[in-house]
Amino acid sequence: MDLTQGTERDKSARAKKMMLWFGIVSLLMGFAGWTSAYIVSSSREDWIRELNLPSSFYISTALIIISSVTYILARKAIKENNQKLCTTWLLVTLGLGIAFIVFQFNGFSEMVAQGYYFTGPTSTIKMSYVFLIAMVHVVHVVAGIISLLVVLYNQWKGKYSAEWHLGLSLGATFWHFLDLLWVYLIVFMTVVK
Repeated sequence: MDLTQGTERDKSARAKKMMLWFGIVSLLMGFAGWTSAYIVSSSREDWIRELNLPSSFYISTALIIISSVTYILARKAIKENNQKLCTTWLLVTLGLGIAFIVFQFNGFSEMVAQGYYFTGPTSTIKMSYVFLIAMVHVVHVVAGIISLLVVLYNQWKGKYSAEWHLGLSLGATFWHFLDLLWVYLIVFMTVVK
């Protein structure tokens, strides 16, 4: 397929999709680096082996998985030109995304209540990694929420239809990536002791 062929709209769509995938790959590389460092550091003598992640992290995992389903339903609705249902599912996705962040911060509070801190004399290398990995992911979820707000704004303006919904599709792809990334991270931090 010749990428220089097609309308300007087609070329713009391909460029936007490619930029999104470049961004996703770069984020994957960053998290791969942190999880690799986590594994290497687990051989240290001061590494905590018996640590249970906060229950709020598992609740937030369920919320972000459900939010991916609601984003899929929003995309399905727009493909059927059901504008109202699409908007509803996007708003539900937004609520679940915000709830995910709230539960992440509850998880941070649970860790602090157990005496674990990101830095300082009572912190450990393992807890510093847990805080870092989870917090960096939260920052990216905030970026996902901002993109979702843009999608919602464009939806209210009537910019999406069954024939053209690139922005919604790109937002959904990024959101699903954040979902899968968190599921990987929570499984990783649960399994790698």
